[in-house]
Amino acid sequence: MSKQSIEDYLVNHAFFNGLDGSFMKFLSNSATVLRIKKGDVLFHHGEHADKFYLLRNGQVSVQVPALMGPPLEMQALGEDQILGWSWLIPPYRWSFQARAVENSDLLQFDGSVILARCEEDPKFGYELFKRFAALMSERLDAARQKMMDQWDPPGFA
Repeated sequence: MSKQSIEDYLVNHAFFNGLDGSFMKFLSNSATVLRIKKGDVLFHHGEHADKFYLLRNGQVSVQVPALMGPPLEMQALGEDQILGWSWLIPPYRWSFQARAVENSDLLQFDGSVILARCEEDPKFGYELFKRFAALMSERLDAARQKMMDQWDPPGFA
């Protein structure tokens, strides 16, 4: 996938819709193609976070690792979904882990380079942060709902 085809893909993606053309070019230049196989862990809870991903196809499970036993799946992400926001907020550590449920193709974005640009260009940073804030809210709500589904004591509202 060429940088131009990455840019074309991003321009037509709902998450990036409406971003200035120079921002789109910068983001496409900050992206690389990544393939992961079923069962591969993309990142582990607590590790340093300096990337985010756009899942082009396949499926990735966002999980909370358990002290004992299997991890709890918070959300299954599929085609065209964004994965990862921990690169944007100190202390830059993954809050969850991500494992491929099936072979998947992703775009991997260099969060360190993008974060530096956010600091240099507040307009770019604000536009990107608005999008990621909405994503964070969605993911935290999904995590809360999943935990409530798993832990449902009588009389708890």
